[in-house]
Amino acid sequence: MYRLVAFSLAGTVLLGASWPAHARRSTLVEGARIHGTNGMNVGPDGRLYVASFLGSEIAVVNRRSGAIVDRLDGSDGVEGPDDLTFGPDGSLYWTSLISGNVVRRSPSGELTQQHVAPGVNPITFSDTGRLFVALDFFGDGLYELDPDLSDPPRHIAGNLGFLNGMDWGPDGRLYGPIWTQGRVVSIDVDSCTGAVDPEVECDLQTVADGFFIPAAVKFDGLGRLHAVDQSGEVVRIDIATGEKELVAELTPGLDNLAFDAQDNLYVSSATDGFIVRIEPNGPVHTLLPGGLIMPGGVAVTTEGGVESVYVGDLASLRKFDGDTGAPLGVERPFLGASDLHGPATVSADGATLIVTSWFASVVQIYDPATAAVLDTYSDFVSPINAVRFQGDVVVAELGAAPGAARVVRRTGGGPVTLAPMTVPSGLAVSGGDLWAADWATGEILQVASGGATLSPPLVVAGGLDQPEGMAVDLDGTLLVVESGKRRLLRVDPSTGDTSVVKRHLEVGLDAVPGTVPTYALSSVAVGPSGTIYVSGDEGNVLYRF
Repeated sequence: MYRLVAFSLAGTVLLGASWPAHARRSTLVEGARIHGTNGMNVGPDGRLYVASFLGSEIAVVNRRSGAIVDRLDGSDGVEGPDDLTFGPDGSLYWTSLISGNVVRRSPSGELTQQHVAPGVNPITFSDTGRLFVALDFFGDGLYELDPDLSDPPRHIAGNLGFLNGMDWGPDGRLYGPIWTQGRVVSIDVDSCTGAVDPEVECDLQTVADGFFIPAAVKFDGLGRLHAVDQSGEVVRIDIATGEKELVAELTPGLDNLAFDAQDNLYVSSATDGFIVRIEPNGPVHTLLPGGLIMPGGVAVTTEGGVESVYVGDLASLRKFDGDTGAPLGVERPFLGASDLHGPATVSADGATLIVTSWFASVVQIYDPATAAVLDTYSDFVSPINAVRFQGDVVVAELGAAPGAARVVRRTGGGPVTLAPMTVPSGLAVSGGDLWAADWATGEILQVASGGATLSPPLVVAGGLDQPEGMAVDLDGTLLVVESGKRRLLRVDPSTGDTSVVKRHLEVGLDAVPGTVPTYALSSVAVGPSGTIYVSGDEGNVLYRF
């Protein structure tokens, strides 16, 4: 019942990202103001604190206006936060999913950090001041921490099935969703022995089940349990009977929730970056609109003489009208009808698309007309980009170890390395000619000419600052997104002459440590009309020139 029609139109109330006035035609689409919204809590100052894993920041939001009044980032010790809470003394705590650290920021701004384990995710305080965290995705377990982050973490239970956003009930039990099992449970943490099987070694009870992917729970001021499901449902649960009451139905991809002192409910979206406020009597208000959260690859197709632009948005594959920027549809991996995996980059391949996911380490051939994945290639490690070249798929692959990065051609006889690279990024094709950018060295290399592999590759241009996406323009020149200097370049591949097309682009989003250096890979594509489309990962925008 939770399957979605591929490229179904997103809820326009939440997806405020739309098409701007013609006076700003260079910005075709404006996305969310946060790179995905995750764990939330209301601080002692009455403001809403929102963790953004992809944005590697904590945004401080005015609960009335939706204005972002402050952002805590790397300079504040924030690194890939997924959830947060406040201690009895007003200290802010957050979890860093990849590094496995829990960080405490005291009211005076002093930072304390403790390593728990990769995957540390939900975090909450009991009413008696005890601090608990759990692991998700990179690990599985429940821990109690010293609120001073001094004593070693105490392991309580393992193999829970990914206990996610959790809260304490009025009965003194810990409540939370089991991500992989479609249920919400309660745990008597003092009954657990830390053994392998929590069902046997803990007093663990199922409170409600039948969810799609439950992501988080919270109690309101009246002691009523609420849960968000990735299906888009917000429900109230009777903890005595397990009965569920639908509170609101939102766009799929929900992540977390929080209550303020007036029992207004705030809901976040990992896939669209919005925040809504649901009043106690039911009205739903958009506090922060959603849309693009991490635009990377761009591909242009023509349908009925009209250009459509596909954007790989990591959590979604989005389609826009190339002239107006109007959203035409969205496919959400794992939530839709296809087996598409987190699309970071996308390139046109006739009537189909080549989609690359460094997160899932797959390259896929996707048919947008039928929402079907036609082929999945899982024999790559951290693929950054992929294009069609003379019938084969060519991939910019980061590899599993230093020195393994390369541009590789997938042939019927197996993979063929075309060129070793430091950090391969953009790829561009014109007939039998193939070019590749190296993000680390700043070089643009011609890898093949007239269908023949060049060994060694020809350096077409050098000295660039973190070149990312590339495309061949109608005149045969190369368009290159130079993320380090936030500009779009034009490179003549025959002479190496380089000129600036556009400056001050919102590109170059810093990667969360532990991910790929190119991160979203701001990209460029050229439509048959000659229109140039550029994705801006830092600003969550799509440009049209």
